[in-house]
Amino acid sequence: MTRLDLRGRDLAADGVERELLPRAELDVEAALEKVRPICDAVHHRGTAAVIEYNERFDGVRLERVRVPAEALDKALADLDPAVRAALEESIRRARIVHRDQRRTDSTVRVVPGGTVTERWVPVERVGLYVPGGRAVYPSSVVMNVVPAQEAEVGSLAVASPPQKGVPGHWAAGLPHPTILAACALLGVDEVYAAGGAQAVAMFAYGTEECAPVQLVTGPGNIWVAAAKRLLKGRIGIDSEAGPTEIAILADDTADARHVAADLISQAEHDTLAAAVLVTPSEALADAVDSELTSQVASTKHAERIAEALAGRQSGTILVDDLDQGLAVVDAYAAEHLEIQTENAAEVAARVRNAGAVFVGPWAPVSLGDYCAGSNHVLPTGGCACHSSGLSVQSFLRGIHVVDYTRDALADVAHHVVTLAEAEDLPAHGAALKARFDWKVPPGK
Repeated sequence: MTRLDLRGRDLAADGVERELLPRAELDVEAALEKVRPICDAVHHRGTAAVIEYNERFDGVRLERVRVPAEALDKALADLDPAVRAALEESIRRARIVHRDQRRTDSTVRVVPGGTVTERWVPVERVGLYVPGGRAVYPSSVVMNVVPAQEAEVGSLAVASPPQKGVPGHWAAGLPHPTILAACALLGVDEVYAAGGAQAVAMFAYGTEECAPVQLVTGPGNIWVAAAKRLLKGRIGIDSEAGPTEIAILADDTADARHVAADLISQAEHDTLAAAVLVTPSEALADAVDSELTSQVASTKHAERIAEALAGRQSGTILVDDLDQGLAVVDAYAAEHLEIQTENAAEVAARVRNAGAVFVGPWAPVSLGDYCAGSNHVLPTGGCACHSSGLSVQSFLRGIHVVDYTRDALADVAHHVVTLAEAEDLPAHGAALKARFDWKVPPGK
């Protein structure tokens, strides 16, 4: 990996220039113009357009987009028992964490006779996108579906790209069987073989087979991100998720083997995946480079990983100390941030910007990807400085319910009238005056 040496710089005074830090180049704006005709076609021609784009982009010609119930049942019946057990444990742990996130309604008595209640109401219908390119992501089914179910969303639909498969095999032209099995395990029976921008458009506009949704969540490639941006407003979105990222803040107490293995684990996703090491220890940086050389060579996806680690989005950043390191990782705002330092919990508690923080040598990102109980749908591209990962809250809306008596309104009416007139909106004040058969005197 390339190196960036920030030692000797007063980052507290100068700040950390985000443009200086490793980051993948993604031009979502340019992609917008390419997905616009796709989304327009789905809007106007529905299922027929989805089928055409599936054939163009995935090489699969379908008669229908919705996955039949018998395919879901067969996928679950055929699922490797060990994979089923692992998915069931992942689901169990995710439910433990996400169930505790559910907010309860609260009522505040502002004045005698005046209350404001905040009600938490789930979105009525959501579309959950599960990618299916270089890898298979049944774990993303779990991470999308569990919080939506715990939020008590009434209607869930999952979309994932169709796979070419083996001609004549029952799963050819459908999403990957393991994804279908995960849906079946979670009780989701509305699943669509659709990927990319056409899947997002299908959810946004609806088709003959798929009713429109109010919210679309789930990670995807640049075309999915561009479609989300284009259709945001018609639908709510969780985020425009880009390539995965891992940043590791480590000192000389870290094990170089662990650090290298964890960097590789995320570089495995994609050639644009980002792997960043921030350390005050040049000796550790050298040891990690050595470990990367040996570990990558023996890894299944060595070519993909090597390209990701050599890309401009990856690198080692040398800092003077952990304080400077924290300033760097906060500026970077990683999707996944590991803290492998002395007193790791104390250092982790000082982190301000990250999608998820993994503390110490026994909490690698891979644990969070599958079985920590946390959610792995997280903000990327530096968005962790203002956005959160997927949670039960993502599927809820807070509605304020205002309930005042006549006396409570009369007591504050003069303030409302005064503020309305200060804003040159006299009709606002008149709406209160109309409720009383007397003019509103000062203090009344």
